[in-house]
Parts: sequence; C-alpha cells; structure tokens
Amino acid sequence: MRLADKVAIVTGGAGGIGRGIVRAFTKEGAKVLFVDINDDAGNALEDELDGAGRFLGADISKEDNAAAIVDAAVEAFGKVDVLVNNAHASRQAPLLETTQAMLDLSFGTGFYPTFWLMKAAHAQLAVNQGSVINFASGAGIEGQVNQGSYAAAKEAIRAISRVAANEWAPDNINVNIISPLALTEGVEAYVKANPGVEDALLAKTPLHRFGDPESDIGRVAVFLASEDAAYMTGQTLMVDGGSIKLR
Repeated sequence: MRLADKVAIVTGGAGGIGRGIVRAFTKEGAKVLFVDINDDAGNALEDELDGAGRFLGADISKEDNAAAIVDAAVEAFGKVDVLVNNAHASRQAPLLETTQAMLDLSFGTGFYPTFWLMKAAHAQLAVNQGSVINFASGAGIEGQVNQGSYAAAKEAIRAISRVAANEWAPDNINVNIISPLALTEGVEAYVKANPGVEDALLAKTPLHRFGDPESDIGRVAVFLASEDAAYMTGQTLMVDGGSIKLR
C-alpha cells in the first residue's frame, strides 16, 4: 500500500480525473477528503469508498472555504499529507471574443483556489513533509486555439507551482504538476459535439488513446504522492500518451 497512513485532499473529486485520483489513492491505503459542488455524485462516491473517503460539498471559488476545507480534512482524518488541486471550469472562445467573465471563471475556479488551498494547507504539509499535485494542460503549453482563458490560468498554475517548489523545499514539501489527456465526462461530451476533434487529438498522440482517469492519471498521482517521488519537485509530468514532449 504505497499511500498507507496518508491523508489527501482532492478538489473536483466527485467526477472525471478527480474521481479517478480519489479511487486510486484509496486503493493504495490513503484516506481522502474530496471536495465538489455535485452533491449527488459526491455522496455516491463516499458510499462506494466505505469509510476511506469523505465528501465535502464546498465551492472552492470562495477564498474563505480554503481554510475550512483543510480544517475538515484534519477533523475527519487527523492531518493532511497531500493536496491535489484538480478542479477547474472554463469557457472556450477566440481571443477577440474572450470576455472578462470568461477570465474570471477560469482564474476563479482554477488558479485562485489552487493558490488559496496551497497557502491554507502549508502548515499541515510542512509538519508532515507532504506533497502538492497541481494540474496543467496542453492547452496552455501549446497555446491551443479558443482556449485563452483556460490556457492562461493553467500556465499561471504552473508558474506558482515552480515558485512554491523553490520556496517550500526547505519545508520538505514537494510540488509537482500533471498535464493529462484523459477521457472524462467533459472530454467525451466535447468530442461528441465537435466531429473530427477526437481523430485530430489521437492522431498526434503516439499511444493513440485517451488516458483513463484512474488507471493512467490516478496512478501517476499515486506516484507523486508517495515516497517514491520524494526527490522530485517543480516538475511537469506529461501524462498524455506522448502528445507533448517537454524540452
């Protein structure tokens, strides 16, 4: 059990990649407080996990909730070892049609909650020599069209993660980033609504498939949360079937 005795917080944990990470973590012995605004999905997953996971319905876009989320994890399981900032919402549009509201949505659900939760969890992570796992996207790394607000927030997350990796290394906190390609509910709906997108994505993916949220993305998150990754920090791991190769 690679995560035995560890306690994690996972945002956006009731569906998609977040749910895959929650399942992967609990199968490796972790206790997980997972946060989402989908009460039905959250309660169903909590029932499935049979005590290994606790659902917290909370809106991460409200700054005051960051400390409450960390407190809830400590109250439920006694400590926090791992913070996974997965949740993010955005709207697509060409740059000339991108509005302030679109930018506010992406930064307000992605970058700012990541920043707030990192600060709120720092004391617990320092005591427990913990880990932070944040999420980037090929949309930001490649500058994908119609993804201005999302790409900007994701690259801001990468930037703040590298700063934290340097500043928090003396506290024995490692901070790493996953950039995934996975077949989540959102991706499935997107490719169905946009004929040809799936073929285009897979054509540039050497492994020629979408990742699975649990067995592909979740397993890399398990690695980053485990002692096996103790000598890694500030890194972006491309878990995307080889579609982007960082230099």
